[in-house]
Amino acid sequence: MRNSYLSFVACLGVILFFVSDAFAQTNYFNSSRNWALNKKEVYFGLSATQFLGDLGGGPGIGRTKSPLDMDFPATRAGFNGGFRYRFSPRFATKTNLNWFWVNGNDANTTNEIRNSRNLSFRSMIIEVSQQLEFIVWYSDNVRSSKSAMGSYRNKSSQVYLFAGVGAFFYNPKAKYDGDWVALRPLGTEGQNMPDGPEPYKWYSFSVPVGIGFKTAINKYWRIGFEISYHKTFTDYIDDVSGYHYGDRAALAANNPLSAALTDRSVVNSNWWREGQQRGNADDNDAFVMFNVHAIYNLSYKKGPKRGGSGRGIRTKF
Repeated sequence: MRNSYLSFVACLGVILFFVSDAFAQTNYFNSSRNWALNKKEVYFGLSATQFLGDLGGGPGIGRTKSPLDMDFPATRAGFNGGFRYRFSPRFATKTNLNWFWVNGNDANTTNEIRNSRNLSFRSMIIEVSQQLEFIVWYSDNVRSSKSAMGSYRNKSSQVYLFAGVGAFFYNPKAKYDGDWVALRPLGTEGQNMPDGPEPYKWYSFSVPVGIGFKTAINKYWRIGFEISYHKTFTDYIDDVSGYHYGDRAALAANNPLSAALTDRSVVNSNWWREGQQRGNADDNDAFVMFNVHAIYNLSYKKGPKRGGSGRGIRTKF
């Protein structure tokens, strides 16, 4: 996980270097107090999500749980929204809510071992996070070139990096006989057995990191784009982590449905017997999100009209 996390951050750094270098050619850098016109915002939008866990993935051996192992047929959708407060020209903080779905399916991978395992899941995730943004580049509202006292035209655009901490709820389910069955209560790896592992919780914590860009449509509305990688502190978003429980008959006697869903292999079933590896407990799960935001600026207000002429609007700082 550490290598994949560092690789993602390094990729963001490379992207940031080229983007900021290109934008540096403009004349919109921090030349005035205009950032105060963009302090408070609310936003909402849509998400595309990718789960990075034990199920599904690319053709390679094992799961690296990195963006390099994304399974595009498993892309799912979601919603997001929040409030953002820019407290200085370079820094902002935001409270963010994500509500989305993730999916993993061994049938999607060409890796023989994982394809033979034949497990699948889906889960709704609700994540709340507090994030800090570092605004690498911005161009705020600038005066019209018509006159020194001309009205402001909106040129607000930003490129920013962000990181934060979050908490999320999840509930993995598998489809069985046409119904979606919640997996956590079943203890598919022996969590409900006397000598089994501890049951996992319904919630965990996350560390989101990413990069974003937004630009103005008019004085009040902006459109934004973000891509983020969310490292989590659980390996059970997909209900798969460690080893098959050592006594399948005892598991079935305790709960027949648990035994039916712990092993769904149809080929190479001898790879998935009692006590054999079921997942990779050394790597926690993660997910990637691509968000599109509609953003409303709460700080841009109309000032008084200029004396006498009734033409133009002066903008308050």
